[in-house]
Amino acid sequence: MPQGECALYTQSLNQADTATPVRPVDYPEQSARFQARIDADDRIEANDWMPEGYRKTLVRQISQHAHSEIVGMLPEGNWITRAPSLRRKATLLAKVQDEAGHGLYLYAAAETLGRSREELFDDLLAGRARYSSIFNYPTLTWADMGAVGWLVDGAAIMNQIPLCRCSYGPYARAMIRVCKEESFHQRQGYEIMLTLCRGTPEQKAMAQDALDRWYWPCLMMFGPPDGDSLHSDQSTAWKIKRFSNDELRQKFVDATVPQAQYLGLTLPDPDLRFDPADGGHWRYGAIDWEEFRQVLSGNGPCNRERLAARRKAHEEGAWVREAAAAYAARQAVHKQAA
Repeated sequence: MPQGECALYTQSLNQADTATPVRPVDYPEQSARFQARIDADDRIEANDWMPEGYRKTLVRQISQHAHSEIVGMLPEGNWITRAPSLRRKATLLAKVQDEAGHGLYLYAAAETLGRSREELFDDLLAGRARYSSIFNYPTLTWADMGAVGWLVDGAAIMNQIPLCRCSYGPYARAMIRVCKEESFHQRQGYEIMLTLCRGTPEQKAMAQDALDRWYWPCLMMFGPPDGDSLHSDQSTAWKIKRFSNDELRQKFVDATVPQAQYLGLTLPDPDLRFDPADGGHWRYGAIDWEEFRQVLSGNGPCNRERLAARRKAHEEGAWVREAAAAYAARQAVHKQAA
C-alpha cells in the first residue's frame, strides 16, 4: 500500500507502534459526553476518548470484516487459472487483488484501536475470530464467479455503504474506497451472469444452478434476525450501524428480484411474493438458520479448507516477514550510526 494511504488510518496516533495503550475508565460523565457527540453525528477519531464497549465492538467488527476480505480471496482465486478467456482472467485477478487491499485497509483501521495486525491475524488462524459465513461455500463452476460477484458483493455493498457514515472516522474513511471497488466487483459478476444467460441453454442452466446455491447463504450474510442479534441495538445507538440486519436483508431482496427477472432466472424461493403494502416489498420465505449456525460453528462445506489454506500461506510467508524485519532492524542501525 502506498505510504499516503497508510497515513489515512495512522496519522492521528501519537503513540509508538509497540506501545500498549492505556484503557480509559468509563466514567458516566465521559460516557454521556461521548454519546452526545454520537447523537450530533460527530466523527470519533483514534485519539478521542471512547467507552471500552465501543472500542471492543469496533475491533470485533472491523477485524471480522478484514478477515472476510482475506479469506474471501480463496474461493475466487481458485478460478484465476481456469477463467475462460484472458479478459476474464485479468478481471478476476484484479478483483482478488482488490480484496487483499481491502483487508489491508481494514487491518490498518483496526490497529488505530490498539490491536496489532499480528494479534488479529493470530486470532483468525487460531480459530478465535470469525469471518463471513458466505466464504465457507465452494465455487464449483465458472458461473459461481458470476453469482459471487452479483450476489455476495451485492450483499456486501448493501451492508457496507451505510458504514461510510460510521461514527468511527478511520473505519468510515476506509469504507469509501472499499465500496467504490465493491461496486465494480458487483457489476463484473452480473455481467458474467448476463453473458451466461444469453448463451447456450447449458450456460443458462449453469447460471441458474449457481443462483440456486448462493441465494440463501447470501441472505444469511446479513446476520441473524434482529430479535436474535446480540450487538445490533448498541451498535445502532453508537451509529456504528445505521440499519438493522433485517432492514438490510429486505433491501437486498428488493434489489435482487428485478435483477434476476431481467436475467430470466428464478430465485429459489417458492414463498417469494410481492407485497404492495408499505411502499411495496418482496417478501421472502423462511431462512434455514440452523445451517447458518452450523457454518459459524465450523461445520460448513469449506471451513476447515479455508483456515488450512490461510495457515499454509502464513507459514510459507514466514521467511518474507523475517527478511523484512531483519532489513528494518539493519536500516535502523545505519540510521543511528549516521
